[in-house]
Order: sequence, then C-alpha cells, then structure tokens
Amino acid sequence: MEEFGPVDKFYKWLANEQADIEANGPRKRRGRKPTKNMYFTYMTDKAIVAYNNEPSYSKRNKIFREHINYPFNKLVENIYHTFRFSYFDVPYEDVKAEVVAFLTEKIGKYQEGKGKAFSYFSIVAKNYLIIQNNANYAKLKLRTDTTEIDANRNIYAEVSLNDHQESLRDFTNLWVSWYDDNINTIFVNKRDIVVADTILEIFRIRDNIENFNKKALYILIRERTGLKTQNITKVLNIMKRDYIKMYAVYRKSGHIVNTNI
Repeated sequence: MEEFGPVDKFYKWLANEQADIEANGPRKRRGRKPTKNMYFTYMTDKAIVAYNNEPSYSKRNKIFREHINYPFNKLVENIYHTFRFSYFDVPYEDVKAEVVAFLTEKIGKYQEGKGKAFSYFSIVAKNYLIIQNNANYAKLKLRTDTTEIDANRNIYAEVSLNDHQESLRDFTNLWVSWYDDNINTIFVNKRDIVVADTILEIFRIRDNIENFNKKALYILIRERTGLKTQNITKVLNIMKRDYIKMYAVYRKSGHIVNTNI
C-alpha cells in the first residue's frame, strides 16, 4: 500500500476545505482585502508546502500541474505587465516561461511561517525581471545609437520605485500581523503593550489617515492611550527599529524574520 504523504494530506485537506466553503461560505481571513479574481490564495501556499515536503516525484508533478503552475504563470504575467518591462527582444510568452522556470527552481527556498508565498515569489520574480531587463537595456545601449533611446527615462528607477512601493505595502501588512501575534513577547510592561497596540491600529487604518504629520500622529496616540510623549517615544523607537531591520531582510528573502533572535 502506497504511503500517505504530504500531497495526499493536501488533497484531503483541500476536499474538506472546499466542502466547508460550499456549506458555510468563505472564511474571513486577516490581511489585505482580496481582489475579486484571486489566483494565488492560501490554498496555493498549502500546495507549495506540500510540494516541497513530498518525496514522490509523480505526486510533486501532479500538485504542481494542478495547483501551482497557474498561480505562478498568473503572478509573472501580472508583474510583467504592471511594471512594463521594455527591453526583452524575445516574445512575452518566452519571457514568462523563463521566469516561471526560475520560480520553480527557487520553490524549495520558500519557508512556511515566514511570510506569504505570494509575497516571497513576487519578490523573486520582480528581482529576476529587473536584473534581466537592465542587462538587456545595457546591451541595447552598446549596439544602438543612444539618440534612439529615450534618455529621459531611467528604467531601473521607474521599476525600482514601483517595486519598492508594492513591496513596502505587502510587508507592512505582514509586519502588523506578525507584531500583533508577538506583542506580548516584545513588550512585558502593560503600558508599553497599550502603546504598541495603538500604533499597530494606526498602521491598520493608514489608508484612511489623511495627515501623516509626526506631531499629529503623536497627538492621536496620546489621545487614545492617555500617556505622555516620552512613554510613546520609547515604544515607537523599538517598533521603528524592528520595522527597518525586518524590512531589510524581507526585501532580500521575502520572509518575515525576527531579527532580534
């Protein structure tokens, strides 16, 4: 009798999950509100983890074909068109196939519990496309009259700015969730926990805050906590330190990692 492995367990879990959704509707999940056409979901995360843990090649091929290949292709497609990579001299489908192959090569590096798979593979795909796009641009400058190239555009800067903004938004959502889960470990003083929780709430509602002036935010935190500025500053500095250090790691790895360990 064939051993019941990670992929078999995934399909059993998936059947139960789909039955529950049909009976009770989708569950409310933490994080950013999903778009209407979700293609890379928590089910994809589970499939990737099962794929990485599965020793059977035939089962790995099956779960990749049925639950990972399409999300990978769609992710690359969206990134390619969002950032408008301009300097590839091969058809788009060839570029997409190349990047999907690269994601497949790196799939084993994804670590469960250290961030969403979508964020991790988005960073991997974007970095790969940026490197290839800029290499192609450099080659183009060598063989083409520079007057034929739009000298006013800095392709690397444009892509990097968009990449940074999207990466920062995704990281902030993950960081708030991680900090919320670990707040009682990071802070032991009840007063500090209240301040930290208030700051996290401001992060959660940041899209609805029009004025990000530092003084105005301090006033908002003081009003919510009833504490003095020095009490707030102490906690804020710790959270700021953690945010900066963890974002630096996230930009390279796509994972949320406690850098204080």
